[in-house]
Amino acid sequence: MKIINTDSNNFNNTKLTPAAFLLPSLAGCLLFICIPSIFSFLLSFFKWNLISQIKFTGLSNYTELFNSGNFWYILKNTVFYALTVTVFATIIPLILASVLNNRIRGSEFYKTAYFLPFITPMIVIAMVWQWIFDPNIGLVNSLLKINQAWLFNSDFAMYVLIFVSVWKLIGYNMIIFLSGFSSINNQIYEAAKIDGAGTLKTFFKITLPMLSPTIFFVLLITTISSFQVFDLIYLMTQGGPDNSTNILVYWLYKNAFEFFNIGKASAIAYVLFILILSLTVIQWLIRKKWVLNEK
Repeated sequence: MKIINTDSNNFNNTKLTPAAFLLPSLAGCLLFICIPSIFSFLLSFFKWNLISQIKFTGLSNYTELFNSGNFWYILKNTVFYALTVTVFATIIPLILASVLNNRIRGSEFYKTAYFLPFITPMIVIAMVWQWIFDPNIGLVNSLLKINQAWLFNSDFAMYVLIFVSVWKLIGYNMIIFLSGFSSINNQIYEAAKIDGAGTLKTFFKITLPMLSPTIFFVLLITTISSFQVFDLIYLMTQGGPDNSTNILVYWLYKNAFEFFNIGKASAIAYVLFILILSLTVIQWLIRKKWVLNEK
């Protein structure tokens, strides 16, 4: 009689079942992320315009990049945009979440209203805000009784984009903060109230420390997403006027698909990667100094 080892079969099934479920995702990750990333890195050492023969040039794409005045100007734009958006898209949602956490009248309506911009397609948002800031028929100029070409003025265009970006992110970050508030034990607030702590003291001494892990998460994801913005720039300003709103991702796109300089575009991509990675590592290291229960 043949003896079947059922325990061994069950063990193998237990190991193979998760692998079978993970296989499509792993294959997609390998095919659409890992392999293109490796080829992109290799292409940063070559000259190629998608038509002619690929030519190895070593570090010339990087040296050309760093010796370009445009690069440093666009890098400054990118850092200014990303850090400004990160600061305001963290502080404003935190304040709004603090207010809505007190269960004011109509709080559910406000939560929905603030979250709607985040799920609205960017092309719709761009069209609406272009109309609002239109120099001829725009709502802003009509209300202020002025004639200002907001998106066509290098002094104002970047600030308009920052405003729209923050407006779009407020709802999402606010929901994350509200989930963080729900994890704070109400007994802590009751004890603070008994001890005579006021609203501001409670907020700075209890709420902020207890909410610090959520604040860290919001800062991290907002910083990364802000450095990768493309669609808003492409739809509203195309990097203009005079490169005042040009940032690294949009410049990468222009080099790759308008100038057909694939090697330089790949070099820009990896400069951006190093920049984001460095900022993420710095944030990760200094979290121990201010995030609660981090060692």
